[in-house]
Amino acid sequence: MKVFVFDLLAYGEQLEHLKVGNELPYPLPNKYFKPEVAVRTYAEHLAAWEELDRLGYDGVGFNEHHCSPYGLMNSPNLLAAAVAQRTKNLKLLIYGNLLPLHEPLRLAEELAMLDCMSNGRLISGFARGIPREYQVHNVPLAQSRTRFEEAFDIITRAWTEEIFSYDGVFWSYKDVALWPRPVQRPRPPIWMPIVGSKESIEFAGRHDLPITPGLGRSQGLRDDIIRYYAHCLAQSGHRITPDHLSLGISAYVADSKARAVREMGPHHLYFNRTLFSHGNFTETDRLRQTGYSTTGSTDYVSPENLRAAQFAREDFRGLRMADVERQAEHMPWGTADEVASRIIDAAESAGADTVQVSLNRGVLPHEMFMEQIRRFAADVLPVLHAHQVARVPLAEGIPA
Repeated sequence: MKVFVFDLLAYGEQLEHLKVGNELPYPLPNKYFKPEVAVRTYAEHLAAWEELDRLGYDGVGFNEHHCSPYGLMNSPNLLAAAVAQRTKNLKLLIYGNLLPLHEPLRLAEELAMLDCMSNGRLISGFARGIPREYQVHNVPLAQSRTRFEEAFDIITRAWTEEIFSYDGVFWSYKDVALWPRPVQRPRPPIWMPIVGSKESIEFAGRHDLPITPGLGRSQGLRDDIIRYYAHCLAQSGHRITPDHLSLGISAYVADSKARAVREMGPHHLYFNRTLFSHGNFTETDRLRQTGYSTTGSTDYVSPENLRAAQFAREDFRGLRMADVERQAEHMPWGTADEVASRIIDAAESAGADTVQVSLNRGVLPHEMFMEQIRRFAADVLPVLHAHQVARVPLAEGIPA
């Protein structure tokens, strides 16, 4: 199995004390931002990513978010460029650039540069982003999918065609020959995070793009996504393999389950109750009202999993330590043996030969994050590397 560490790079100081009721104010005024905290946060995470490379992890995952302490990776490409120069083997998974919000030819150029600067270590993740980002960039949510698909077409053509022209709804170009070109031919790998919308699954299936299904939500929803994705791949003449899937997993290695909950639990609560969905709405029904999602976006979901597909805000904001304790019983939190076993079980169940492990969800102190990186590398990583997922059981029986 391949093991990536996905890092949100949240602002490195807890802001719980600023909440009004259950909410961190949005927008959060500049007076609460401490430049010295940001300087320290970037330096600590860069050091952590160098450690990942030294210890043999397969890759690091970046992300793009705006105007929130939820994540300080406004430009994941800038951070990937820095890491490319500090590491030798680590894959750089940008998960992902938000295609509807940016000029696609510029993204194609930057990503080509990154592939050259890293000597072909780029994995280019493309995403649509969350409603908050559209508010920041003043892009209508109803244009999200058409902008995404147009930008995808432009970027992939810029990477692969000798000279291309494009006359689109949002962007047009004439006689463009991209310099530099990516090292990887015909283009760098492209992955897609799938929260749950039917249309995104269908797009990934048409274009044979690997996905991360469910992003850590319920196993039932994850399994529904995988089944429908396998069906969409098959309809387009492709066959799903374990390399088509990666799992997002939160892990914590400790001497016992109780200690893992005691140490990681408060950070998990801070992430869910304060950071997650800051200035953003998650509910599927509200997304449909804005035109971001369609009325049929969850038609493929089994009735018993519809609640998970609704992404109700209270599921995050109302979390309590007792809930975390119950959740942890089924999570890879605890001894190294349990962490490795639960990750392998999840990967086998999904049919995924890659995992994206979150070791710092909720602003862990730097020393604690580094200890997790080293402890996971010493006691869990070799077990995962020695294991290979050979089949996607959820897709068996789906015609090729």
